[in-house]
Amino acid sequence: MSQPKHTHKPPIVLIHGLWMTPSSWDTWARRYRDLGHQVIVPGWPGIGDRAPADIREDPRSLEGVGIVEIVDFYADLIASMPEQPIIMGHSFGGIFTQMLLDRGLGIAGVGVAPGQPAGVLALPFSTLRTGLPVLSNPFRFGKASPISKRHFHYTFGNDLSRADSDLEWAASAVNSSNRVFFEGVLSLPKKKSGITAVDFRKADRAPLLLISGGIDHVAPPAIQKAALRKYSEGTALVEQIEFPDRTHRLVSQDGWEEIADYALDWTLRHAATRFPQAM
Repeated sequence: MSQPKHTHKPPIVLIHGLWMTPSSWDTWARRYRDLGHQVIVPGWPGIGDRAPADIREDPRSLEGVGIVEIVDFYADLIASMPEQPIIMGHSFGGIFTQMLLDRGLGIAGVGVAPGQPAGVLALPFSTLRTGLPVLSNPFRFGKASPISKRHFHYTFGNDLSRADSDLEWAASAVNSSNRVFFEGVLSLPKKKSGITAVDFRKADRAPLLLISGGIDHVAPPAIQKAALRKYSEGTALVEQIEFPDRTHRLVSQDGWEEIADYALDWTLRHAATRFPQAM
């Protein structure tokens, strides 16, 4: 297990993505706690601490939940903490992480296979395909659509056999909050006014790491590379790294330990430079 050199152990907030619950972070959360960090893994509004099977049985609490409500929830939580945390988000949670850093929160941030904020227009075919079950029916804007086992296999389990992917679906998949999906997509061409807009030139933003999976169908490396080009307009530290042969399930796919350790070591190292008083 990685052993960071820093003696101070800042808290870590982990933000899950669409179609997932906080349990998707069980691997990284356990590892970071074993290293002495306080790890906080709250569910989105409408998810909370409910089990995936329970949410699939009754997804009504996800209906109408939008991006602003979710980001405000995490911002209030972080603002109430006695010290600023490291913020890590997976997929849509990676967009929320960027938005929270843009608000001046966190001592470092990590987007794990993050989607793109407003103004980043890269949209590979595989990304469009993963969103079709939701985006193809705008009349369900405020609903909570399930993800089929077949679509889960393409979206999350493309390193697995169909049988193993189905087991992963049963353990972790939940309905989407369709409003989040639509709001995210509709924001893309609105660099300054979209709901997910961030200031790419913000000079005092905490360090940000973008992590890509080489065979990710949902948010492939082209998306993070396009985001990095936007962030390069500013002076705050943003870096991107790609792990080959990794799917969108970076937080639990075999070999996740390497990525978790890299993310933590990177954030501790750069937070110590940017915020020495917090370390």
